[in-house]
Amino acid sequence: MSSTSPASSAPASAPRPNPESGPTAAELLDFVRRTAADQELVASLPLDPEGRTWLRLDGPGGSEAWIIGWPPGTGTGWHDHGGSRGAFATASGALTEQSLAVRLPTEGWRTLELTDGVDRERPVPTGEGRAFGPHHVHQVLNLTGEEHAVSVHAYYPPLPLMRRYSRTGPVLRLEAIERPEEWA
Repeated sequence: MSSTSPASSAPASAPRPNPESGPTAAELLDFVRRTAADQELVASLPLDPEGRTWLRLDGPGGSEAWIIGWPPGTGTGWHDHGGSRGAFATASGALTEQSLAVRLPTEGWRTLELTDGVDRERPVPTGEGRAFGPHHVHQVLNLTGEEHAVSVHAYYPPLPLMRRYSRTGPVLRLEAIERPEEWA
C-alpha cells in the first residue's frame, strides 16, 4: 500500500478521548458525505494503479478522517476499528462492504467459528455512505475490474488500533493488532 501522507500519532502519554463524547456515528456520516461531495478535494488525491493511497484529514469534534483511493480489485481485508465508531462514503466509483452482523469478543480468542446468517454485503456506490458502531467487523472492496474508487472515512475516538482478521469459510482468525504508529 502506498501512502501520500503519513498518519500522525499522538504521544503515548496523551489522554484518549472519551468515547461517550465527540461526534456521533450519524454526525460522522454527515461529515463523510459532505466531504465526499467536495470534488476538488477528491481530485487532489493521487491515485496509484498498484495500491491504495490516502490522505489524512481533520475530522469533526476531534475525530480522525481519511480520503482513500482504491485501485480496481483492492480491499482492506477483514478488520475492526479498535472500539471506535465510524462512517465512510464513496466519493467516486463503487465500493462493496462485507460485514458481520454479530458482536465479537474483543479479547481472549484467536479463532472463532461464525454461525450461519451473520454475513452481510452491501454496495456503496458514489454518493452513498455507511455509519457503524464500535464493534463493527468488515472489509471494504473495490470489486470493479477497471475503475478506481475514492472514499472518505471518519472515526471517533481516533483509531487506537485495528484488529486484522483472516477468514476461511465460517472460521475467523485474529491475525494481527496494528497500532497507529505502524500506519506512518
